[in-house]
Amino acid sequence: MDTLSYKTVSANKATVNKQWLLIDATDQILGRLASKVAKTLRGKNKPNFTPHVDCGDNVVIINADKVKLTGNKLQGRIKYSYSGYPGGRHDKTMGEILEKDSRRLIEHAVKGMLPKNRLGAKLLRNLKVYKDENHEQEAQQPKKIDLNEIY
Repeated sequence: MDTLSYKTVSANKATVNKQWLLIDATDQILGRLASKVAKTLRGKNKPNFTPHVDCGDNVVIINADKVKLTGNKLQGRIKYSYSGYPGGRHDKTMGEILEKDSRRLIEHAVKGMLPKNRLGAKLLRNLKVYKDENHEQEAQQPKKIDLNEIY
């Protein structure tokens, strides 16, 4: 038996094959969309996944305004931000965030599902979220995919 044929292949920056993917968030549930996008950004759907390398794809999400939340999350779930000063806590419901800037809601959900280190910050830069159909990545010719069929 040839032992040299059983070497573990580890991906690096030169051997990674990155693609541009286009995802339509219309009528998608926020948490399920975010988990699938985080998996794609990380590269866990590829056979040459390496935990310490950015081997995932670049993802463009359009129609962020049309994302859905289940249950009573629009009024019931509250996001807190704190300025650092006494009495500086600001409370916003998810419905208020969705009305003001729906891109932040998706980015925050995906960010929470990525690693909390330098690699996670680098992976988050591969995500582009837009409120409507128009996006700035036409030159990259992103391939439109349906997440419900892949995962």
